[in-house]
Amino acid sequence: MRSALEEAGWPSRVLVGCSGGPDSLALAAAAAHFSRRGEIPGVGGGRHALEAGAVVVDHQLQEGSGEVARTTARVLGELGLSPVRVVAVDVQLTGEGPEAAARTARHAALTAEAVSWGAQAVLLGHTLDDQAEQVLLGLARGSGPRALGAMRRVRGLFVRPFLGLRRADTLDVCAAEGLEPWFDPTNEDPRFMRSRVRSTIMPFLEAELGPGVAHGLARTAALLGADADYLDDEALRIYRTLAEVGPDAREVTPPPREVTPRRIVLPIGPLLDLPPALRGRVLSHAVTELGGQPTFERLGAVERLLDRRGSAGPIEVPGHVSACREPRRKGTPPPERAGRLVLVSHR
Repeated sequence: MRSALEEAGWPSRVLVGCSGGPDSLALAAAAAHFSRRGEIPGVGGGRHALEAGAVVVDHQLQEGSGEVARTTARVLGELGLSPVRVVAVDVQLTGEGPEAAARTARHAALTAEAVSWGAQAVLLGHTLDDQAEQVLLGLARGSGPRALGAMRRVRGLFVRPFLGLRRADTLDVCAAEGLEPWFDPTNEDPRFMRSRVRSTIMPFLEAELGPGVAHGLARTAALLGADADYLDDEALRIYRTLAEVGPDAREVTPPPREVTPRRIVLPIGPLLDLPPALRGRVLSHAVTELGGQPTFERLGAVERLLDRRGSAGPIEVPGHVSACREPRRKGTPPPERAGRLVLVSHR
């Protein structure tokens, strides 16, 4: 807890996102312990003020979810957390799947509550086991370093103090505190891939390869995450240097600050000079900024526009984004380095 809060800059006011499950309930108990004292000791000495509240998000996807949320809120109040809020959300099911849709709705609700209360951080109860499962899922889906880097201990508003703990540790905390956690039945539902990873695949791997599998996967996430952070930051810096952003192909550049970009232009020559790891990320930034979804296959097709050996486009990208290569102008460099890549949102 202390090292995570130190990494987050010692927030003095935090919210715990709690489902009532053992992981988030144990985290709530730890936060309540320090909140009751009004301070938390620093890792290297000193003391830091701490005030903790909690939010229970009711996804309304299971029968009786409202009662579970209210019961959890009562327990959190008894622990001494204040304020404690129950927030019901409407999960909009899209092509990303129910788990991702629920996460999107949950994070939006937690962010809104943090802003409303003035909290500088939202604490989440993910454990080392969750991290290992996330890496396995990423491998199964053919994900890149960013996804395999999985969850970070601190990312923006969200802080995960328990990423170094096993799920068994949080059960021990609940038992020691006399807390009765709620066990989400979907965690045992074989219809969900994450549930199969948790109940079948991870136990099999640890039985066959040894008990260090989860730690090894979590270590992989930490190593890849650090590399991905560096590459993402460098690619974003390059993107901001190269990109010409406009609201529309027919409108004035740059757009007013409040207008969502409709058109992004990138020079082909500088893109070709970049290492593939950075070039792909720069293109991904452009697609994402236009509201598109930069899938591996479609980004590859966009990259092939740069070598001028095939079609000039347009290439369609999920999310109503297209990319095409503009012809070079008179007096510009040789064909293989001239021209511009134009990405347009059709929303």
